This record gives sequence, C-alpha cells and structure tokens, in this order.
Amino acid sequence: MKRSAFSIALFTLTLAHATFAAPKSGAIDSVFGNGQKDICNQPFGVEIGPDGALYVCEVGNHRITRVDLKTGKHTVVAGTGKAGYSGDGGPATKAELNEPYEVRFDVLGDMYLVEMKNHIIRRVDSETGKISTIAGKGKAGFGGDGGPAVKAMFNRPHSLALDAVGHIYVADIGNHRIRRIHATKGVIETIAGNGEKKMPKRGHLANNIPVVGPRALFVTDSDLWIALREGHSVWKMNLGTGRLAFVAGTGKKGFTDGDANEATFNGPKGITVDADGHVYIVDTENQVIRKIDADTREVSTIAGIGPKARGYGGDGHAATKAKMDRPHGICVDAKGILYIGDTNNHRVRRVMPWRD
Repeated sequence: MKRSAFSIALFTLTLAHATFAAPKSGAIDSVFGNGQKDICNQPFGVEIGPDGALYVCEVGNHRITRVDLKTGKHTVVAGTGKAGYSGDGGPATKAELNEPYEVRFDVLGDMYLVEMKNHIIRRVDSETGKISTIAGKGKAGFGGDGGPAVKAMFNRPHSLALDAVGHIYVADIGNHRIRRIHATKGVIETIAGNGEKKMPKRGHLANNIPVVGPRALFVTDSDLWIALREGHSVWKMNLGTGRLAFVAGTGKKGFTDGDANEATFNGPKGITVDADGHVYIVDTENQVIRKIDADTREVSTIAGIGPKARGYGGDGHAATKAKMDRPHGICVDAKGILYIGDTNNHRVRRVMPWRD
C-alpha cells in the first residue's frame, strides 16, 4: 500500500505570521505567504492533498510546497527553487522545475504537476518521493497523438485533471486543445479542439470544433469542466459522449453578474466544483472569484471587489470587500472552504463558506 503523504522533504519552515483559526462566515484570510517572495512567490495552482494538507504551485520559486493547515508549517516537496529541467529518477526535492502551474493527486497519492515552460507533465511517487516525466518531450510544439505520451509535444500546458480511473486531462493552451492520457496505456489523444482560435459551438463533438484557449480543467463524475481564457466563458464536456455544452459567459470581456447566459468574465484562469455542484471561477483580470449556482445558474461575485480594486487588502473581513492581484488557482475542501492562489500578492487566501 502506498503512503498518501510525502515522507521525503527538503526543509520545513513555520509561518509565524499566519493565524489558522477559521475566520467568520463569508470572510477571507491568508493561510500561506506574507507578500515576501522568498516565502511564497507567485502561487498559481492549489490543491488539497490526500493527507489533508494544501499543496501550492509556486511559479516564481519553481517548486511545489506543502502547507499543513493545522500548524502552518510548510515544506518543499518538489523543486530546488531554480528554473530548469532535471532530476528524473531521483528525489523530487532535488529536481529542477520550470514554472509548475497546477498540481493534482491520484487515488494512490501520487502527485502530478504540469510545467508550463518545460512543456511536460511529471509525477512524484508517493512511496519513494522520486520524480519522472510522464508526458512531453521538453520543447514546445504539437504532435504525438495516438502514441506514447512521453513522446508527445505540448505548447505551454497550463492545467490538468484526473478522473476516477486515472485518465489525465491536459489543457494544452498554446495548441488550443485538450489532450487525454490513458491511465494504463499511456497513450495520448486530443479530445477537444482542433487548433483553431475560435469559440466552440454548443452541442457538437468537442474533438471536431475549435476550443480557444482552454486554460483550466476540473473533473466531476462524467463531466470535464473547462474555463476558456481567451473565450471568457465556461463550458463542460461529457466524457462519455464527447459533446460540449455551454455553462456561462457571453464570450466577451466584462464584469457582469446575473443569469449565466448574460454574465461576462475576463480571462478566467481557474475552476473548481464543490460537493453540491456549484462552480467557482477565478476571474483573473477582474480580480475576483465568481460562483455559478448549480440550481439557479446565476453568476455571482463571492470574493474580490472588481477590476478597479486590484491590490491587497481585506483579510479578516467579508471576502467581497477584499482586494486581489491577478489570482489564478483555486480548490475547495470537503467543508466548502475555498483556497485561492492570489498570485501577485504572493499569498494563498482562504474564503469561508456562508452559513445561515
């Protein structure tokens, strides 16, 4: 049986500045980072691991950091802090990474990360702590469909997601495609997009139509949720039928709440779904977090003030009064607590769910 937590760590530091007591309902606070780049540098992807800890992709420090949400201690679990591409076959803490954008875990506790500037997907074995490249040749391009993923080429991959059987989905944003890596065969294929920089069409098979700028992915049961960065909208793909369905956003830049058909976004770069089916979007260029209600399909702003309030502020107060600076990654835990990579503030922020 594999362990679900990494037992091989390079070093541990304590967040003396952080307060880990939960704030009040609907409030926001910081759980990792204090604005100093040596502590936390440009957090993008965030994920709750199988051990209950928070895992953070520090793009600016080229590493993955584990944050114990009970104690505040943080430990580097992958990356040396230096940009590069090295270390396969050895400890993940001695490997060089190049801008890891997102991190996920499989049912065995193995950790997967996408490195945008290395154009690869890597895996860290939960038992040995060793890292390996499982997809990508290390240079930008497009190719390899129908063959081994390790021989495929990506162009600035940004996001990845895993389904229940272990298939890996990759947002190959520079190629305007979504690729899938088979769980056991390791074969890669395109399942959405044809390379054209155009908006998708509703109800069509996703592999035959344009899907412009797929930036963020999340899997729930048989659906793949997709945020389109250049398309300023949210879609979902049925993994059984391969058909693409519209969720929210007109496709035009803007900042408008309300009915999902009329709502507007600006460069969404993160997506997650909670246990009740509510969808949360990191609306990066608007400096806010948006929610799509599963029942009403209403879009609302639940954190951040808006595009004119870029900056830092608001910890300890209502999340809707907080300032953010180009947030990217997002995840939600079993209690409905949101964690956000507030990138240019060099912090991970936490938003408590509203309680009546």
